[in-house]
Amino acid sequence: MTALLQHLHALLGDVGLISRAEDMAPYLDEQRGLYPAAAAAVALPATTEQVQAVVCACTEAGTTIVPQGGNTGLCGGATASPGQVIVNLRRLQRIRGIDPANNTMTVEAGCILSDLQQAALAANRYFPLSLGAEGSCQIGGNLATNAGGVNVLRYGNARDQVLGLEAVLADGRIYSNLTGLRKDNTGYDLNNLLIGSEGTLGIITAAALKLQPRPDQSETALVGLRDLDASLELLDRAQRMSSGLLSSFELIPRIGLEFACRHVAGCADPLAAVYDWYVLLVFSGSGAELDLRAMLERALGQALEDGVAHDATVAASEAQAKGLWRIREGLVEGQEFEGGSIKHDISVTVSRVPELIRRATAGVTARLPGIRPCPFGHVGDGNIHFNLTQPEGADSAEFLTLWGEFNQIVFDIVQDLGGSFSAEHGIGQLKLAQMSHYKNSVDLDLMRAIKDALDPAGVFNPGKVLPLSPPVKPVVDA
Repeated sequence: MTALLQHLHALLGDVGLISRAEDMAPYLDEQRGLYPAAAAAVALPATTEQVQAVVCACTEAGTTIVPQGGNTGLCGGATASPGQVIVNLRRLQRIRGIDPANNTMTVEAGCILSDLQQAALAANRYFPLSLGAEGSCQIGGNLATNAGGVNVLRYGNARDQVLGLEAVLADGRIYSNLTGLRKDNTGYDLNNLLIGSEGTLGIITAAALKLQPRPDQSETALVGLRDLDASLELLDRAQRMSSGLLSSFELIPRIGLEFACRHVAGCADPLAAVYDWYVLLVFSGSGAELDLRAMLERALGQALEDGVAHDATVAASEAQAKGLWRIREGLVEGQEFEGGSIKHDISVTVSRVPELIRRATAGVTARLPGIRPCPFGHVGDGNIHFNLTQPEGADSAEFLTLWGEFNQIVFDIVQDLGGSFSAEHGIGQLKLAQMSHYKNSVDLDLMRAIKDALDPAGVFNPGKVLPLSPPVKPVVDA
């Protein structure tokens, strides 16, 4: 290991290699504190060629690599073990070019997501990928995990924002496809193979991203619903009556709104009466002839008249819109103040979201009366974060010992409904047992064959995504 560290130091210099434990600490911290981490070193390459050189050096030394972006993941996918080298890409932060006519932006993997959003706006374009960690997550990590977020309904997941990738492979070769072509029907889609692979097949170093026209109008509303089923009725109306300009449609339960208002500064209940379920929705678009406010008011007026909704408030300013979004963001933060929380990132078809929530709520409540389910999130694309807050006054540590039972209750229902136990957070280490139990065996065999073909020595991120044999016991869900 000493020889490898000396080699890496020669390649990267003082600024590009960290090997002292106290200096490595920020790269070893894991979001949920579930996995004790250690590493032989943290490599900070500044170019694709330096990433290539690090990969070759580690491969020659028989040392495995953990690729890392902003280290904001929730599944332990970027956490290292003793003797491994973390390759953090934060120094690959150049925007290589923006082509407004082609609506593309070529960027390096270490670019912060919010910086890319701002760069697109400066070019009078829009990059729609948006999620809670956008101020610190890196685009390489977003692509490696196929991140979702609040705009999936209209624009799709991270993979839908990509036209091409550059990546370093396990054998040291550089895969480069940054042409920005929208039509290239010349064989397998290698880009999509790397997207969502969580650093197990290659290290993404750059991407050609799709841009959209910059919206010059945005209208936001919070709606108090008749009941849970009304969320789907309102979704249908909003999509039809916005001419496809509905960009966000977020389900909020009353308990989540109360958590936010109770614990998070800037959150206040915007409606006079209390409702069990709310939806936060956004229409956005461009064009002087477009009147989004009128569209939104017509849709909401019809919903109120038909009894689908009982009340609604439309933001009159950007500040008010941010205030409504603060509730959606605050319900996540507010749960931290209510004690232990067991989390699930699950999805079903949109039509089955109400059934999922009702069945899962009944299942966990039967197991532990007083438990406080807080289902929220992206109902427009079928992705619900089904979080379980401990009963009031319960012991947090004792409650969290039940996570395995609740995971099985929820995931069995998801499986029965034809859904997924991991909608947008990925697998990492956290969900290896679920991969063994719920994932189709043919799918796993194909994934292993691809891993063996591209990384036969297991250099990249071992112990992540693909289950070990025998399966490991999960710690807690995301």
